[in-house]
Amino acid sequence: MSARADFWARRRAGVAAEAQAEDAARAAEAQAKEQAAFDGMEEAEVLAALNLPDPDTLVKGDDFTAFMAKAVPDYIRRRALRALWRSNPVLANVDMLVDYGEDFTDSAMAVENIQTAYQVGKGMLKHVEEMARQAAERDAPQELEEDEPPVIADVIEDDAPVETAYAEPEDDASPPSPAPRRMKFTVEDAA
Repeated sequence: MSARADFWARRRAGVAAEAQAEDAARAAEAQAKEQAAFDGMEEAEVLAALNLPDPDTLVKGDDFTAFMAKAVPDYIRRRALRALWRSNPVLANVDMLVDYGEDFTDSAMAVENIQTAYQVGKGMLKHVEEMARQAAERDAPQELEEDEPPVIADVIEDDAPVETAYAEPEDDASPPSPAPRRMKFTVEDAA
């Protein structure tokens, strides 16, 4: 595609986007005018003007679609949706199928004196260090009697260094790092 054709394709797309934005602005303006007509009215007057029943009187099986029109104010639409959810328990109970259905940002609902191992900028560092310390204690060999010689491990893994069951404690408190594992390749002759 030439640069000239590319320019005109972008220009046509820009004109189409501008026209679409103007249409959306006109629709939003018209909806705002419709909503503004109901600003000073009571709910009963708005329902009468829109020829809608009281949302609280609706029961299961009634038609709630009239409340979803753009001309209906949001507060009446929400009342109708609440009535719909109350009328049908299947709609009201989603059995925790909504992944993010609860609001966990409300601190008033949090358990008092909640404690966490998470530290800002460090993550779960103390928790991980404590787990490593416990693993080192669990894996540390127990003291051998003085007259018992060190025992060589019964099972030796492929090319693993031979270790004894008893090792001298190191000066630093960090657990020893595992020996690096290396991949081995065997090449067979094609002949």
